[in-house]
Amino acid sequence: MDDFHDYLSPADSTGLFFPPPASPAGPRRTPGYVYPENYVTLATNTLHRTIFIKTIWSSLLVTFLALVLCYPVAFYLAKTARRSMVSLLMMGIIVPYWINELLRIFAWQLILSDAGILNQLLLWLQVIAEPINFRAGNSAVILGMVYAYILFMIFPLYNAMESLDTNQIDGARDLGASWLRIHWKIVIPHAKPGMAVGCIMTFMLAAGSVAAPQLLGSPSSFWFTQIIYTNYETANWNLGTAYAEVLALLCLVFMFVMLRIFRVGLRQFVR
Repeated sequence: MDDFHDYLSPADSTGLFFPPPASPAGPRRTPGYVYPENYVTLATNTLHRTIFIKTIWSSLLVTFLALVLCYPVAFYLAKTARRSMVSLLMMGIIVPYWINELLRIFAWQLILSDAGILNQLLLWLQVIAEPINFRAGNSAVILGMVYAYILFMIFPLYNAMESLDTNQIDGARDLGASWLRIHWKIVIPHAKPGMAVGCIMTFMLAAGSVAAPQLLGSPSSFWFTQIIYTNYETANWNLGTAYAEVLALLCLVFMFVMLRIFRVGLRQFVR
């Protein structure tokens, strides 16, 4: 949190980021109770609104990257790899997640630091002349989140693709269909429930993450959940609760949007 407080100017720290409490002469405020003006603050406070929009955009990017990376892996595991290879690869995917999420994020912090493995490797290969600050901006946060939540995208996709009849793929190949057309016409329509579940879970986890932006981010990559956390930490429970409700509502709306986009019903979603 120290980095963020350094990032704020004196004007910010006196009311821009955390609105000052109501005057003693004003109406009595009950801690934890949400008042209408708490919601209005998100629309009127430029810093809050900017961070909120950036969090949504970054969470969407994490979800998209996870889907792009996991789709071919899930298809390979479900329809191409031998059973012995599937078991081996599944163990390779699952075992790292036996480690606590914080420890995995700390590992990425060490990898991406100025004296980390990645910078040292690039320096040794003479690709760069001086270390790169990978943690500037959102790149490190997004990379860490994609890795942290990739499991929640692979398993729904694998579960959906595994039930696809392989004869449909073989028949399409015999009729001369390209792999792109097979995926577009056969695999993706069948895997839509898994894609919807994976996107919803990944987006919700990314939007609600605190550890990844806190450990991998810079002051300019502040996350909306950090605002919520810091408001509670500074006893501004009214605003923190209002913002938490807004974020929860956003995730709920995103869930129904994904169900609509993939044309998946609630019964298919919970299957």
